Amino acid sequence: MSFKAKRCGVQFSPPSIVLIYEHNETKHVRKRIIPVRNFSKYSDYSMAAERLKNHPRHRDYLEGVSQSQLEKLHIILRDHMQGFSLEHSLDSFRLDPYEDLNKLDDDELARKKGQMDELFEKNRKRKDDPDFVYDLEMDFTKTALENCSWDDESDDEF
Repeated sequence: MSFKAKRCGVQFSPPSIVLIYEHNETKHVRKRIIPVRNFSKYSDYSMAAERLKNHPRHRDYLEGVSQSQLEKLHIILRDHMQGFSLEHSLDSFRLDPYEDLNKLDDDELARKKGQMDELFEKNRKRKDDPDFVYDLEMDFTKTALENCSWDDESDDEF
């Protein structure tokens, strides 16, 4: 059987992944609640997501769901178990260009780097792409740049 995942979410009590999917042959839309077992606030979300995706009972349903999406859902579940609000968990997935990444712990830093990698791959242009332009030149105006004190010194001093 083949299924097409439409939407994914979490249910906090009991901890579960909620999957809205469409059966490819009958085109019926169904809801499947997949319990997340043996998962605590100290669990590794990456391992738990991989274990769930490869579980024989859920493998066919979760085939269309990316590993990173399952990891995000497990992070939300783990944050809830640690007492954080849903808003806090969702805010941790937003990329802020002005955020100081040096102040993040290893787990949050890995999460942000993963998001940046995803965004990079999404926007990356390859030679095979129809809108690929070799040697693209961009004009960045001086007004958009932030002034720094070391920029004010002239290069003639060296």
